[in-house]
Amino acid sequence: MELFRWGLIGPGRIAENFAQALTVIHDAELYGVASRNQQRAIDFSEKYNAKTTYQQYEDLVVDEQIDAVYIATPHRFHYEQIKLCLMAGKAVLCEKPLTVNAAQATELIQLANSQGVFLMEAVWTRCLPIYQHIKDWLDEGVIGEVKSLDSNFGFAMPRNLDDRLYNHELAGGTLLDMGVYNITVSQWVYGESPLSISASSLFTPTDVDEHTAVNMSYSNGRHSQFTCSFLAQHRNDFCIYGTQGHIKIHDMFWCANEATLVTDAKELTISEPFRATGFEYEIEEAMRCVRAGLLESPKISHQDTLATMTVMDTIRQHVGLRYRFE
Repeated sequence: MELFRWGLIGPGRIAENFAQALTVIHDAELYGVASRNQQRAIDFSEKYNAKTTYQQYEDLVVDEQIDAVYIATPHRFHYEQIKLCLMAGKAVLCEKPLTVNAAQATELIQLANSQGVFLMEAVWTRCLPIYQHIKDWLDEGVIGEVKSLDSNFGFAMPRNLDDRLYNHELAGGTLLDMGVYNITVSQWVYGESPLSISASSLFTPTDVDEHTAVNMSYSNGRHSQFTCSFLAQHRNDFCIYGTQGHIKIHDMFWCANEATLVTDAKELTISEPFRATGFEYEIEEAMRCVRAGLLESPKISHQDTLATMTVMDTIRQHVGLRYRFE
């Protein structure tokens, strides 16, 4: 099969996971790396044997050698960078959250469809092998009717107000950086959006949320509750409770390779180790879709992304978090 060539925008910490994952995909390579910091692009390119570097994103997106672009910059910049790629006809795999709000996401999805270009939010969690096992359990009704979800994503973070996570202008805070995972897995389990949402947050002096607690009510009396936090070390698991048992997605649920099924009849733990960093599965899904001429992935559809963004918008309205640049 012809080699699939990736371009990368934003060679930072997250991009390391992407580049390492590419090394186990035999028909793909990191072709080009773009960064406003030329030395960073050069260093990253040399480390992962990329063919070329670009100091301007515009130069990357017009390079005909590149089949798709992976965007790993802070989410404040996703909208403009995705738009640049789509206008140039380049397929996009962009780190979560796709944008800062649903309005931006809606515009980009419409643009991708009108341009006939693939666009996918890089929610690697949904592509991990362990989640296929969990889906099978849910589809088979092993734990009966699912009624309740409980999850948490929290670490005792150093309170460095200069860090990206605390930076208001970079759309910092726990919800967009962490809570997006609790929401997208909740949406994945229930296959629908909540009917009502209640939420509360604690804020930093930089006006971002450092602790957010959310309750989401779904149809048929079902609900999901979650906490995301920079303040304390949490269990970082995700539990799915049904009328006949429960499923626990182990710590850290967003990148888990273990899950436990518990019913009256049995307790079963399964493991699915990664081939590399875990990013390889979303990369392969994006490549499969691009090669098939699809405009979106059925695993993380445009509607899924928009639904998650809409939930986060609603939570932010409840807690009073609006970024000044919006």
